[in-house]
Amino acid sequence: MEASALTRIGVLTSSRADYGIYKPLLKALKEDPSFELNIIAFGTHLSPYHGYTVDNIITDGYEVKYKVNSLLINDDKNAISTACALTSLKFADFWEQHALDFDLVFCLGDRFEMFGAVAAGIPYQIKFAHLHGGETTLGAIDNIYRHAITLASTLHFVSQEEFATRVSEVKGDHDNIFVTGALSLDNLKDIQFLSKKEFEDKWHIDLDIPTVLVTVHPETVAPELNSQHLYETLEALRFIAKEYQVVITMPNADTNGNVFREGFVSLKTELGNKLYLIENFGTQNYFTCMLYSKLLVGNTSSGIIEAASFNKYVLNLGDRQKGRATGNNVIHVPFIANKIKEAFNRAKLLGDYQDDNPYFKDGAAQNIIAVIKK
Repeated sequence: MEASALTRIGVLTSSRADYGIYKPLLKALKEDPSFELNIIAFGTHLSPYHGYTVDNIITDGYEVKYKVNSLLINDDKNAISTACALTSLKFADFWEQHALDFDLVFCLGDRFEMFGAVAAGIPYQIKFAHLHGGETTLGAIDNIYRHAITLASTLHFVSQEEFATRVSEVKGDHDNIFVTGALSLDNLKDIQFLSKKEFEDKWHIDLDIPTVLVTVHPETVAPELNSQHLYETLEALRFIAKEYQVVITMPNADTNGNVFREGFVSLKTELGNKLYLIENFGTQNYFTCMLYSKLLVGNTSSGIIEAASFNKYVLNLGDRQKGRATGNNVIHVPFIANKIKEAFNRAKLLGDYQDDNPYFKDGAAQNIIAVIKK
């Protein structure tokens, strides 16, 4: 297709997490005169309970042309299912009004909100470009949403060759699949990390104190186990906090996510200034904290994808990321307190991770831009 036919680009962003990944692409699209960038914000971006992170997008200098509000505060199975259906309902009206406004719409990952938005666009034959398809996370229902989004998409930008193979298996052909690397790693080229003093002035957290960065999300395939997972996690964090300062970034909106939220708030009351809870760091602050932390603990994709580029070891808890390709910096541990403690004691002796990051491919954003121009 000619570049002139792909001038009007929509970008679906539903949370702080996907926005942080999108940022290099948004910058490249904004700076390239061939494209008209239109951001469509929804999901937790518009939730005061989750920090109303749409403001972060605006602060970064982007116009948010469209806002679609569809998230529920509750997080039980019915609420998640209802929120997904409500998102589709709201986007049915959105695409009815705006389907012809876009030549290509980017979608990312595997969230139920993203699935709802994309599913509503199928009858309108929206041309979706999917990022991070082909990956596998057996401990989360997101795995199903990811592959469904793949089937609804026209272009596929994957981070590794093995994921390109998976996408071709899901969709039944090899067309329009491009290995461009992990987009979020482009952030590391241009990001201006805060100094420890700047970080402390902003967050009142002294990173000269040995720090462990923690992000734990619920396992949505077996949400009935989350209370037990929380218990084991809190036991392990009490142990870690005897020696290290603990910084926890709060979980996303997922099935039974409030189990972890409430548990972390209770632990904060117990541990005081040995533990900090952060609702929304933003990309610069999160990566700054990762840079100066000794170790990462949790089950978030940032531990799988970005931590190796920071030379950090990661204790990956449970099955949420099970099936996803990992570097040698990732140590897999079940949600068992004693196992986490043992792994932590081993990991802290390893020092800095010195091997490659399997997700890195130079210039992911420009690789994507080149494809859509072509």
